[in-house]
Amino acid sequence: QVQLQESGGGSVQSGESLRLACVASGYTFGSYIVSWFRQAPGKAREGVAAIDRDGLATKYADFVTGRFTISRDSSKNTVYLQMNSLKPEDTAMYYCARAAEPYLSMFAALFPNRYNYWGQGTQVTVSS
Repeated sequence: QVQLQESGGGSVQSGESLRLACVASGYTFGSYIVSWFRQAPGKAREGVAAIDRDGLATKYADFVTGRFTISRDSSKNTVYLQMNSLKPEDTAMYYCARAAEPYLSMFAALFPNRYNYWGQGTQVTVSS
């Protein structure tokens, strides 16, 4: 079965950094886009960053561009999210997810409804 396991969340102060990891199993890792999403209390789930099947193309939400970096290590079946210059508004549960179809376009990669496998999430809390 497809499984995604996030780790690396925690509580930090504004301006600090965290590195999240998502370990995937149960499918051919290089065949699907894997992305990071987040959801804060009272807000809709939103796309954060996506990485394509070969790890060469990435896509970021405007609110994290220049601060977050997504990467993919095929030898470890792992997708990372390096988060720098964290802000209180980054506080949320962060999820990694796998696209429902192997042919998903990167143009749609930050839409939650294009994903059907999700991890349990890892909490990120940023204090001012």
